[in-house]
Amino acid sequence: MVRLAAILREEAGRLRPGDRLPSSRELMRVHGVSPVTVSRALSRLATEGRVIVRPGSGTYVAPAQARVENAPDLSWQTVALGDRVVDDTDVVGLLTPPPEGVVPLTGGYLNPSIRPARALSAAGARAMRRPGVWEVPPLGGLPELRGWFACELGGDVTAADVLVVSGGQAALTHALRALAAPGTPLLVETPTYPGALAAARAAGLRATAVPMDGDGVRPDLLAEAFAVTGARVFLCQPTLHNPTGATLPLDRRRQVLAVARAAGAFVVEDDYARYFATSPVPPPLAALDEHGTVVHINSLTKVLSPNMRVAGLVARGPAARRLRASQIVESFFVARPLQETALEFVGSPAWRRHLDTLESELTARRNALAGALAAFAPAAEIHLLPRGGLHLWVRLPRHLDEEAVVERARRAGVLVSPGRIYYPAEPPGPRIRVSHSAAAHTAELTEGVRRLATAVEEA
Repeated sequence: MVRLAAILREEAGRLRPGDRLPSSRELMRVHGVSPVTVSRALSRLATEGRVIVRPGSGTYVAPAQARVENAPDLSWQTVALGDRVVDDTDVVGLLTPPPEGVVPLTGGYLNPSIRPARALSAAGARAMRRPGVWEVPPLGGLPELRGWFACELGGDVTAADVLVVSGGQAALTHALRALAAPGTPLLVETPTYPGALAAARAAGLRATAVPMDGDGVRPDLLAEAFAVTGARVFLCQPTLHNPTGATLPLDRRRQVLAVARAAGAFVVEDDYARYFATSPVPPPLAALDEHGTVVHINSLTKVLSPNMRVAGLVARGPAARRLRASQIVESFFVARPLQETALEFVGSPAWRRHLDTLESELTARRNALAGALAAFAPAAEIHLLPRGGLHLWVRLPRHLDEEAVVERARRAGVLVSPGRIYYPAEPPGPRIRVSHSAAAHTAELTEGVRRLATAVEEA
């Protein structure tokens, strides 16, 4: 709906007052959307005063006077705000639900059919009966929940090293703001998660790319990047990296730690996919760290529900104190009922049952998506078949226009993520990320790839 409203807003701006916009039927045909989507988009424009909807007659561009009458002049804010822009475009695109009838091969959350909704509701009901559930929690988080996150990580991490925050994105934002000053460089894998790039830009950091290969970030080039830029923070996803799916081998993990320690730098480890591995993976960097080099993030949001915004942020030494201060100043604490619900769930048999079910489901989905791409879109080359995760990273033929493919796919009724949003600088060529977690079932994945194949052939 948001995308259609933007298209119609632009079209209305080109027309004269009183001109008629295309009919609802025509909009449905051209843009491949449902009647509900068209109705909502037109309603939004009518609320903005841009169009007038006349039932039985059509939709017309509103008189210019109707749109500007009594409108406040807010142009002064441009000067007051300055040029530091917070750009949420790429992140919003990943979070926006797909229109009706469109296959979502994008997004990073589980389809409702594979979320443990009933068990979460039961855990929430039990949590609401806990004594003091509506009292102010300890500022660092419930001790039992902090202890659980510490046990999950292993090594010599204790509950005292854990800070409970509002989800992985909040943890990432806290870490970048606390560890790096505005205007300084931040090293990132390339490609990398768009939410990380958005958080870095919002914090005033300069993201600098460090190349990867099939085994993840290259330690030799990481060392060179530290030397050239003087950066003091490296952000990475060593397990089932988003978007490539690469998992850093144990020897490289130790090399990364050694390189960062030699540079006197922090490593922010976004362990978002620790519960999505379908075969054994090496221990987290933080479990191998003896010197407080790693700041580790483990979130329950992706594995449980978009609304379970609870994560454990692990740090030691002065960095931990700074992160705790940042959390308190910005948001005080995570709501206790949510923490209590998380604790109830991960402490119940439903947690292990959910992980077991998820492993088989994600394996089936990954294989179905990879098989469909090989069968219907052989020109789209899969970077690697990951050991789990939610996505496949796909290289398009070099002669194709990535933006055109993504747009044609949308018109064909399937959403994919454009590769450009995963790069801090110019991308090396046309790429897309296709996800298998948001679709309803494997048959929908196959249908989505059929539609994508049409877009690739026509581009």
